[in-house]
Amino acid sequence: MEPMYSIDEFIIAVFCCVDDVLKVVTQGQKIRAHGFAPNVSDSEVLTMEIVGEYLKIDTDEQIWQYFRRHWQRWFPNLGSRSSFVRQAAALWQYKQRMQQQLVSALGAFDDPVHLIDGLPMPVCRFGRANFCRSFQGEADYGYCAAKQESYYGFRGHLCVSARGIITGFTLTAANVDERDAAPEIVQQLQGMLIGDKGYIRPELKAQLQAASLDLQTALRKNMQETRPKAWVKLLMRVRRLIETVIGKLAGRFNLERVHARDRWHLISRINRKLLAHTVCFWLRRDCLDPLAFDLLIKD
Repeated sequence: MEPMYSIDEFIIAVFCCVDDVLKVVTQGQKIRAHGFAPNVSDSEVLTMEIVGEYLKIDTDEQIWQYFRRHWQRWFPNLGSRSSFVRQAAALWQYKQRMQQQLVSALGAFDDPVHLIDGLPMPVCRFGRANFCRSFQGEADYGYCAAKQESYYGFRGHLCVSARGIITGFTLTAANVDERDAAPEIVQQLQGMLIGDKGYIRPELKAQLQAASLDLQTALRKNMQETRPKAWVKLLMRVRRLIETVIGKLAGRFNLERVHARDRWHLISRINRKLLAHTVCFWLRRDCLDPLAFDLLIKD
């Protein structure tokens, strides 16, 4: 399958998508109530952030440097690094609202099947936690079963549709039980919700059932299985899709890395990564494999 865009075409496609969605989200209202308008438009800043994330350039300074060095002719009003960083961080709410608008336009909230899982977001490794001064009172100690290691930081809680579209996300301290975070990210959903064994809790299943969500998980070895084996096998095969999405968020978009030093900048970074993933899906929404993001740009 041939890649879809050259890098020039990709930047244009991202800008067109961002500009259209931002207009829908703002509904003609000004983003800033006071002060002078920035020299670079918000759509341009958001485009630079999303393109940078896709290219695996995930720090504000590196994104600014990349566009300053290679695309100054397309963004002639790009000012100082500090101005770019401030403007990008100030758009944190709009990144979230734009991501949700795209999800709605894709019809993902109405999908009958969704998948849920968590991912570690370390501030630092366990051995350095005593010396870490970032996020005191917010981060905590947790354990990553996949990597079989303890860490200090946060835990991301993710929900995706059966097509791989991100429909919900929240951030908690690393020691928060994923079952406690689940209700917050599935409020807009109905149908079936597939999770792993970590979501087994009769009270949670009953709570979600009352909200028209049927929580299905594999059972522990000491629990009696009454469902057909073929059905359970199908559930677990479908659930692997969220592992694919987490792999892309961690690999291409570096979601598991915490490069911020305060919650405001951290949330802004997370929101732009989720938005970047969703924009990439939007651009490939009519393809056989919309999650094949590597095919977006020609080498």
